[in-house]
Amino acid sequence: MLNFQRIRGVLFYLSVFLFFAGLPLIISFALGYKFNAHTLKFSKTGLIFVKTQPDGAKIYLNGKLIPQRSPASMQELVPGVYKISIELAQHYPWKGEVDVEAGKVSRLDKVILFPLRPNLQQLNQERFSSFHIDTEKKLIYYLDRENKVVYRSDLEANNFEDVASLPEKFTQIAGWQVCEDKRKLFVFNPHQISVVFFDNQGDYGYPDYPVFLDYPQEKIASVFWHSDSYHLIVLTDKHVQVIESRPRALPVNLVELNKEGAAAFYDRQENALYFSDSQRSPDGSFYNNLYKLNLSTSSLLLERLMAQPFKGVKSIRKERPGE
Repeated sequence: MLNFQRIRGVLFYLSVFLFFAGLPLIISFALGYKFNAHTLKFSKTGLIFVKTQPDGAKIYLNGKLIPQRSPASMQELVPGVYKISIELAQHYPWKGEVDVEAGKVSRLDKVILFPLRPNLQQLNQERFSSFHIDTEKKLIYYLDRENKVVYRSDLEANNFEDVASLPEKFTQIAGWQVCEDKRKLFVFNPHQISVVFFDNQGDYGYPDYPVFLDYPQEKIASVFWHSDSYHLIVLTDKHVQVIESRPRALPVNLVELNKEGAAAFYDRQENALYFSDSQRSPDGSFYNNLYKLNLSTSSLLLERLMAQPFKGVKSIRKERPGE
């Protein structure tokens, strides 16, 4: 009986000792800490959350398959870099590395697994060299430079049709754009613009043949439709101009440029032209500026601009780089 009581006492004190000895470990796990074998210290853990599209993918953490499929969380990870591999049948796998930080969630929630056989559809029914997409009207325009034909279809390649023929004598097409009213387009090369019509409804007194606008003394860099579908905004190697898309129209110089090859973007929603040009500093070096030229849809303002060329850039022009 005495021996039994001694054994019980030893076991009691041993259990108390083990409890207090293991208490820090228990508290550490409860507070999100884990023993880090690399640092030989307890470190606060983090977790990785993985979400894929589509879901149900297998997830490998440092080469080991975890039980859950995506979306899934991998918890109680000591800080460090982990290799993640994601696999789904009939899809391309995803691989990457994730840096886990103490007390934080590392999210992989934008993983897209693309199918091995993508949904690929041929849209053109004729040969073409370039195309423009009108997302608002849900139309595609195809330009066949060799045969000088413009085709049109919807975004699903239905209603494919021949809508315009380009002038035979027009060569070296540098660019083209369909206007806002979807009834015509322009094509241009370094010294000529041609406006081609899809139909002949007599708007603005248009003729039944293409309009040609010649630039023998300047080199055309960019052309844009104004939102009124009548005026053209033209950048040459010397000027920013506005010109009507009618026969024998004369351009109006709005801005005199200091350098050739100015980059430009036209916002047809706001009727604003953004373009770059150079300016000479006092030390003789040239640097680029970005300008915004407002061309309001107000016909009164546009007429005023055409009557009074813009002076903002011209006033700083002294000489071109290299002159």
